[in-house]
Amino acid sequence: MENVIEFHNVSKKFASFEIDQLNLKVKKGYITGFIGTNGAGKSTIIKMIMNILQPDTGDVHVFGLQQPQAEKVIKSRLGFVYDQNIFYPWLNLQEIQKMIAPTYPTWDQATFLHYVEQFELPMKKAIKHFSKGMQTKASLAIALSHHAELLIMDEPTAGLDPAFRMELMAIFQQVMVEEGRSIFFSTHTTSDLERYADYIVVLDQGKILLHAPTDEILQNYVVVKGSNTLLDRDTKAHFIHIIQETHTFRALASCKREIADIFGEHVVMENISLDELIFYLKAAQRQ
Repeated sequence: MENVIEFHNVSKKFASFEIDQLNLKVKKGYITGFIGTNGAGKSTIIKMIMNILQPDTGDVHVFGLQQPQAEKVIKSRLGFVYDQNIFYPWLNLQEIQKMIAPTYPTWDQATFLHYVEQFELPMKKAIKHFSKGMQTKASLAIALSHHAELLIMDEPTAGLDPAFRMELMAIFQQVMVEEGRSIFFSTHTTSDLERYADYIVVLDQGKILLHAPTDEILQNYVVVKGSNTLLDRDTKAHFIHIIQETHTFRALASCKREIADIFGEHVVMENISLDELIFYLKAAQRQ
């Protein structure tokens, strides 16, 4: 299956943070959610995709083309949606599109007007007077109007109320399904991932802790609870991370069926949320 983004042994070192030999493949035609706490490295990776930052070592490919050699071609095929306004705040959409349209050979004015109407955006109102949700919709309308094949979104729903956030995520999914685009977005809101992402990448301290299809994660990963008497060297090996208390334990496992076969009715298995999954994966990484 073709990959729209590939990182090959990418390293980037800062004074207090490091990405070391990172490998990542993002599949074409899917929504990939990128999650991690502040400082995990999400923005650094997005900036390297866009060639705002360059890796110290390793290669970054987008559409099979290498950055920075093919930067101009890559950027003409990318769309960006940020968590804050990136346009001149005193300009309106009519003025902004006149500035942006000539920079894209594939700009489609009819498509732009279609999304402006669909998103109910005023053309002659200064961007600074848009709500945060409207600013995000404006960025998306512009990204879609030059037929971007890949949408890169950095916290696109941050700070939005739940209803507005769900509306935007539904739009992202509709765009991907109907027009065959790929979406790569970072977020702190795990409910967005559970509902809409096809794949999830969990990042912590510059390392990928997990990269898998969302449905497989939610079906197979479980929190297991039971008595400490069940734990020995062999049974412990079936868990990713274990938290032991005075008489009981709770642990993360990646295969529900395997745990059921080993422990039977002696343990309780609970479906895991993405927030819990991140907690256990980070704890396992640091033990």
